[in-house]
Amino acid sequence: MKPIAMICLGLAAHFPLAMVAATSPPGADEKMCGPPSYCARTDRRIVPYPATPPTLGPAGSIIEDPSFGSRILRVTDAKSDPLGMGRSMMTPSASEQNPWNTDGSKFYVMTPGGQFVLYDFDPVNLKTRKDRVLPVPWSGEPEFSYTQPNILYGMRIDKPVFQQYDVSSDKVSRVHLISDCLQVNSADHAGGAMVSADDQRLATAIGPVQDKLFMIYVYDRKLGCRWYNTQTGEIGGKWGPMGTIAIPDRYRVHNARMSKSGDFIWIQRGASSVGQHWLVWDLATMKVTACPSQCSGHHAMGYSHLVGPSGEGHPLDLLLRPLTSLTTMTPLVPDLQPTSSARYWYDQHFSWNYINSQDTTPVCLSTYSDSNPDTPGAPLDTIAPWENEVLCVETDGKAANVWRFAHTYSTAKNGFWSTPRGNVSRDGRFFLFTSDWQDQLGEGVHKKHHRSDVFIVELR
Repeated sequence: MKPIAMICLGLAAHFPLAMVAATSPPGADEKMCGPPSYCARTDRRIVPYPATPPTLGPAGSIIEDPSFGSRILRVTDAKSDPLGMGRSMMTPSASEQNPWNTDGSKFYVMTPGGQFVLYDFDPVNLKTRKDRVLPVPWSGEPEFSYTQPNILYGMRIDKPVFQQYDVSSDKVSRVHLISDCLQVNSADHAGGAMVSADDQRLATAIGPVQDKLFMIYVYDRKLGCRWYNTQTGEIGGKWGPMGTIAIPDRYRVHNARMSKSGDFIWIQRGASSVGQHWLVWDLATMKVTACPSQCSGHHAMGYSHLVGPSGEGHPLDLLLRPLTSLTTMTPLVPDLQPTSSARYWYDQHFSWNYINSQDTTPVCLSTYSDSNPDTPGAPLDTIAPWENEVLCVETDGKAANVWRFAHTYSTAKNGFWSTPRGNVSRDGRFFLFTSDWQDQLGEGVHKKHHRSDVFIVELR
C-alpha cells in the first residue's frame, strides 16, 4: 500500500458509440472462445521467448503475441505521463485490486507520483482513450464498485474517512468517518478501501506504515462499524460479538483483503513473532483462524473461497480453500512435474475479480522470475512451462485447464513496479498488466531503471 496524491485534469467526453458495442451480441467465434471456457492453448510444453521481443508502436498500437496468438494492446507510453516527464506507468500494486469498472468500459492506471489516470475502453475495437487524472486525495489504491460502473471507493490520505468518487459527476463524497466509531492516533493512516461485491461493506487496515498496521476496520452501511486490533487481539464495534480472540496470535499487518461476500477478511502478517503465515477473520464471529499449512505466496479472495500456492514443490501447485475450513484444500493443477532446476523459479500475482457467487470462474495470474536476464532485449527465462506468462486457471472442478495467453515480456528487474502485476476485467475478457518489455521502453526519468508501461491482453 502506497500513499497516493491527486491532480485534476478536468472532464473529457466519452466514446460516442464504442461503449455500447460491449453489449452487442458476440460473433459465433466469440461465443465459443471466451470466459469461463477459453480457447487459448492449455499444453504444458516449454515455450521459449523469441530472440527479440515483438516491436511495439506507440500507445494504442496492437500486436499479436508470436507464441500464443493473443492480441496485446499498448495502453501507455512516455507521452502518457500527465506531468509530461516520460515517467513509467503501471497497474496497482496488488492484483487483488479492482481497477476495472463493472461493465469494462473504464479502468485506471497509476504514475510513480501517486496519480490515478482514468481511461475509457472500447472492448470491441480494443481502443483506449485517456480521460482524466482522478481528483481524489486518497491513500492506498482505489477500488471500483462491483455494481455501479461510475463509482470508485477510496480512503483519504490526511484522515481515515471512506469516500466515493462518481466518475459521471466528477464529485467526491463521504461514506463514513472512522473517528465516529474509533479514535485512532494522528500518526496512523488507513490503507486503500476494500469493498464487498454488493457495496454494502467497506474495509481498510490502519497503522503507521505497511507491515506495522494493527487495526482492521469494517464499515457496514446498515450495521455500522466493527474492528479488530491485531496487536491486542480485541474485537469491538457496533455489531457482532465483542471481546478477545481465542488464539494467542498478536502481530502487525502487511496486507488485508475482504471477500466478495463481505463476510471474511484475509490478513497477511507483517511484523510478527509467530511467523509470516496469514489468517482469516470470520467477521460475524470472534473466530480468527491462522493458516495451518501450505501458506506461502500471494492469494486472491472469492466470495467464500481463497486461491493461492501451496509453496511446496511446484510454484503452480495452487490450492482452493473454503474460508470456513482452511484445512480443506483442493489442488487446481494436478500431475505437476519437477522442474529442471532446484530453484524456486517464479513468483505470481492472482486476480479473481471475474467471479460469481459460487467461486467457479477462472482465477487469472501473471508469473515472473527473479533470475530473468537484465540485458536489454535478452530472452527471458523459460526453463519450464508457464514461466513469465499470463495465465488463467480453472476452478470449477470440471477439468484442470491452465489457459496460456501471452508472454509478459517483463524482466521484473526494474524495481517492484516493473513486475508484471495484472488485474482481470470483471467480465474475464481482458487482463491489464505492467511490463518493462525487456527494457525496450526507454530509460527511466532518473536513468537508474528502464521504463515500464501498461498493456492489455485479450483473453479468448
